Amino acid sequence: MSIEKDKVVSMKYVLKDDQGNIIDQSQDGQFAYLHGANNIIPGLEAALEGKNTGDEISVAIEPAKAYGEHNPEAVQRVPRAQFPADIDIQPGMQFQTQAPNGQIAVVTVSGVEGDDVLLDTNHPLAGKTLNFEVTITDVRDATDEEKEHGHVHGAGGHHH
Repeated sequence: MSIEKDKVVSMKYVLKDDQGNIIDQSQDGQFAYLHGANNIIPGLEAALEGKNTGDEISVAIEPAKAYGEHNPEAVQRVPRAQFPADIDIQPGMQFQTQAPNGQIAVVTVSGVEGDDVLLDTNHPLAGKTLNFEVTITDVRDATDEEKEHGHVHGAGGHHH
């Protein structure tokens, strides 16, 4: 069965940066998603289209088809006083924050300048080429409920 819209795809993957460092990998060697439901980055979904169980691919996804380019305007200057005084704020630290729309977002400290902290609200992988090694372990039809909910249920997917 080939990968196409409304198929549940199970796979093993390893994600590396351009220096060969592992950024992420599937837990227990399995990851499942609903193809065509925007559950994974567009470049990887396009690369998997038409593949079959047992196929192995290596693909480099450019930022535009992953998490976008790094946007310098997404770096914000925040007063140090907005952070707990007992935390030694250092570049690279990450914090969770709530956006005005209620979404939880992760921000990364990109610098500390005097009484200000520079917070980068870009996705941590924005501006990076993502190098995937993928093995397709299963392809099946999605259930009506999975299609309605827009994600996989059961093993490797979302559990209600």
